[in-house]
Amino acid sequence: MDLLNETEVRVLASLIEKESTTPEYYPLSLNALMLACNQKTNRDPVVSYDEDTVSDALDSLRAKRLARPASAHSRVAKYEHSILEVFNLGRRELALLCTLMLRGPQTVGELRDRSDRMRSFSDLEEVEACLETLMRWEPHPLATRLARQPGWKEPCYMHLLSGDAEPPPAVAPRQPLEEQIEALRQEIRELREQFENFRTSRNAG
Repeated sequence: MDLLNETEVRVLASLIEKESTTPEYYPLSLNALMLACNQKTNRDPVVSYDEDTVSDALDSLRAKRLARPASAHSRVAKYEHSILEVFNLGRRELALLCTLMLRGPQTVGELRDRSDRMRSFSDLEEVEACLETLMRWEPHPLATRLARQPGWKEPCYMHLLSGDAEPPPAVAPRQPLEEQIEALRQEIRELREQFENFRTSRNAG
């Protein structure tokens, strides 16, 4: 399997995503593909590619048979992915792989929620079954399960199209951390209110 660099991963994933989420605008022009790569939503990390960067990635993806110019007649050149001709994936597995490519390592629950725009999953077990398919892919696994990180309740999964990358730094998830902070703030507010009520009652006595 030819490994992909970070730019190739983002360009390919953007083509896959837009085919499902905005089929009326697919295949994509070079400018539309650049905008898709640089979206600030549903992307991690957020990038700022120019057209030359995207065009170079398209050229290398074409050499790897993962993308190509669209055959539809148009004055503006348009592009589409051809990943299903290289990897005989089902649409559910493709949606999960694309989500991993767009947003990095994620838990099963995150993958179910974030893949919903491309393909709905009935439950977490269905997501896990599709991930198992990706992890057992022959001749090379397309995804892997990472060791559970400190502060996380469950393990994350990541794609392997760029090789065996290092897992992310061991940090607590941002959202649960924010929830913990807000819970502590609420507890402090309640304790202050109880103290004020206690002081008021003593003064009144």
